[in-house]
Amino acid sequence: MECPYDRTAEDLGNIVALEHVNVTVPDQQIATLFYVSALGLTRDPYLMTTVTNMWINAGRTQFHLPGGNPQVLRGIVGLVVPDLDALEKRLTRAGKRLSGTRFDFQRGDRWIDTVCPWGNRIRAHQPDRRFGPINLGIAYVEFDVPPKSAETIARFYREVIGAQATVETGGVARVSVGVGQEFLFRETERTVPPYDGHHVQVYVADFSGPYRRLKERSLITEESDQHQYRFKDIVDPASGKAVFTIEHEVRSMRHPLYMRPLVNRDPAQSNINYAPGHDGWNWATQSG
Repeated sequence: MECPYDRTAEDLGNIVALEHVNVTVPDQQIATLFYVSALGLTRDPYLMTTVTNMWINAGRTQFHLPGGNPQVLRGIVGLVVPDLDALEKRLTRAGKRLSGTRFDFQRGDRWIDTVCPWGNRIRAHQPDRRFGPINLGIAYVEFDVPPKSAETIARFYREVIGAQATVETGGVARVSVGVGQEFLFRETERTVPPYDGHHVQVYVADFSGPYRRLKERSLITEESDQHQYRFKDIVDPASGKAVFTIEHEVRSMRHPLYMRPLVNRDPAQSNINYAPGHDGWNWATQSG
């Protein structure tokens, strides 16, 4: 029987999900104004509820914001939101209270570029087929990388991590990190700032294979626990030369937090226009 389907379109690779982006922030109140009030996201009500750390839910993904000197991701976080018009209104309202910080935003044709109070760039998109069923969540993280590094980065993810990775014309490595989720490594002639310790976290199906290959290259930086390890340097698999640094928190699918349900609210709800039964938000479109 001839198959009418493209079966390769369903292949995911070893990285099955991008869960969170972690940057430290010096002021939890200002972070709340931006990530919760302005972006319309939801503070995790169950974990990290002190004043020294906060986890911000965005669909099935999160921003982790522990206290500390501000860290700035060297690139852009791509965030899908349900309604760009509503987002623009919230950002406008928040601008008055965030004056004096690096906060800014600008609307494009199909997205809104915004800058957090400490300089992190977030590009908010409306839902689109390329993001799968996601109508709320982190769809990609795009990193600024040195010239002529995209091919090597893609090879590292394929050969060491076991991920699907391709290179596009113009020097962009595209790495699959989940359904509708990607890491993008875009070559730039601009000077890439020094690495300041921010990190990303992924879940992998084959946990021991990448660990063994990273260990052989002396790249493991933290033996976290039974379910997790970390590494920082992306290297040429052949020579071992580092081409870019971004800490990866790597978790197995046996990690207790894997697929943990996250609470998401409808930011349109208020005490003035309250509609019973509409407090929560479903991160996925009905059509899938």
